[in-house]
Amino acid sequence: MASRSAAFSWTPKQNKSFERALAVYDKETPDRWKNVAAMVGGKTAEEVKRHYELLMEDLRSIESGHVPFPNYRSSIKDTRGRATVGLTDEDYRLLMHLKLQRQ
Repeated sequence: MASRSAAFSWTPKQNKSFERALAVYDKETPDRWKNVAAMVGGKTAEEVKRHYELLMEDLRSIESGHVPFPNYRSSIKDTRGRATVGLTDEDYRLLMHLKLQRQ
C-alpha cells in the first residue's frame, strides 16, 4: 500500500492523466476507478476515487461562494500594448528603464 504522503501527492502528469481518464470512463463504466487508476499509474483505485471526491468537494465550495477569489494584480500594458501580467507598477517602471546590452 502507498504511504500517506504518496497517496496525497499527485504529479502534474498524473493529474492530466486523471482528467483524461475521467473523460474516457464515465460514472456508468464498470470498474471505473480501477480503469482510471490504470490510466493514471502509481495510484490505487481507492486513491483515484478519493482524489475525485476531493475535487468534487472543492468544486462545490467554489460554486457555493465559500472560496474567495484571489486578489490578482491587474495587468499592465507595455509600450506596445502587450499585457505584462503580474508586474507591479514599480516592476514595470524598472523594466521600462532597463537597457539591454548587445554583445
